[in-house]
Amino acid sequence: MALKIEVDFDRCESNAVCMQVAPKYFEVRDDDFLYILQEEVDAGDEAAAQEAVDRCPKQAISLVES
Repeated sequence: MALKIEVDFDRCESNAVCMQVAPKYFEVRDDDFLYILQEEVDAGDEAAAQEAVDRCPKQAISLVES
């Protein structure tokens, strides 16, 4: 089962918690916006991606089957 990262940018406040736990997938740049660096979660990275979902204070991140 492949997973894909989705972000609700209306809810996201770019607080960078996701970038701290999964820097391969998320980056908050100098413009204070969150960027998804890679939407598809690589095999073996599911736990880090799930932690980013779980720790997002605005619950803006989700994982969906792709």
